[in-house]
Amino acid sequence: MINLGLRIKNLRLEKGLTQEQFAIRLGVTKSIISAYESGVRHPSLDMLVKISQSFNVTTDFLLGLNKNLELNVSELSSEQISILRALIEQFSK
Repeated sequence: MINLGLRIKNLRLEKGLTQEQFAIRLGVTKSIISAYESGVRHPSLDMLVKISQSFNVTTDFLLGLNKNLELNVSELSSEQISILRALIEQFSK
């Protein structure tokens, strides 16, 4: 199983968030985010769900149980989803 802390850190950095910004978003302190990312502490089940929702990924992805990144497209139009599919297909070639 991939290191949960590393996965959280990588997703946070991809979003361009500092630890402090991410902590505010989750309603915790910066030191808790640091502890998660360093592996000193693991998030509770409720916090794991909150983190996954914040990044629009599944908890399975965070835990390394599913290597496929899943995006929530429920708020996108059909046209936007089609554009994303075409873009993904271009990168898959």
